[in-house]
Amino acid sequence: MLAGMSKYAGEEVLVVPRTLLNEIGAFEGIQTAGLDAAIARLLDPANHFFMDRAAAEEDPNHKQLIPYCIFRCGDRVLHYTRGKAGGESRLHAKISVGVGGHVNPIDTDAGRTGSDAYHAAVTREIEEELDLPEEHTHRIIALLNDESNSVGQVHLGIVHLIDLKSDAVASREDALLDLGFTALADLNGSLFERLETWSQFCIRHLAEEIG
Repeated sequence: MLAGMSKYAGEEVLVVPRTLLNEIGAFEGIQTAGLDAAIARLLDPANHFFMDRAAAEEDPNHKQLIPYCIFRCGDRVLHYTRGKAGGESRLHAKISVGVGGHVNPIDTDAGRTGSDAYHAAVTREIEEELDLPEEHTHRIIALLNDESNSVGQVHLGIVHLIDLKSDAVASREDALLDLGFTALADLNGSLFERLETWSQFCIRHLAEEIG
């Protein structure tokens, strides 16, 4: 087993070949152009499969699909600090605005495939990590790719935006520390350098859209 990867033993995660990303159109950072068509190809069962996570974390020839959900209440965005209980040690102590995780075989229960399995994973991850105050809907606003570090090289983010009417949100996981809402302007200002790189891309994108 690969050194440092024993904690992933037995876990399988949904991946797409990097060649598919190249066909869709390789990019760096946030991508919104052609989003619907790109999502359709990524979530087509013919284009993805489950792979051993320990191997996937070390294999840049494949991209793990990660729903990255951002929760907004008015002009404030939910954020937290990644604790050591989280599964990705390379991101510990970073501030994140993204909630989500991997798509696993459990998400294909009841015969779900493709988009249905993916959205089941989104719902599962949100319910595992957060206690929300109300019914929520979400929409996909972008794809996210970051080749600048070892984490980004093996992951591809699908960015969701969830608007809430109340900020009464609580954490259900020890890995989500110091949970709270902060003004988008502050996250894009004094706190920006403390954000993990994916969160930096998303906060900059949201700030530019409003600006």
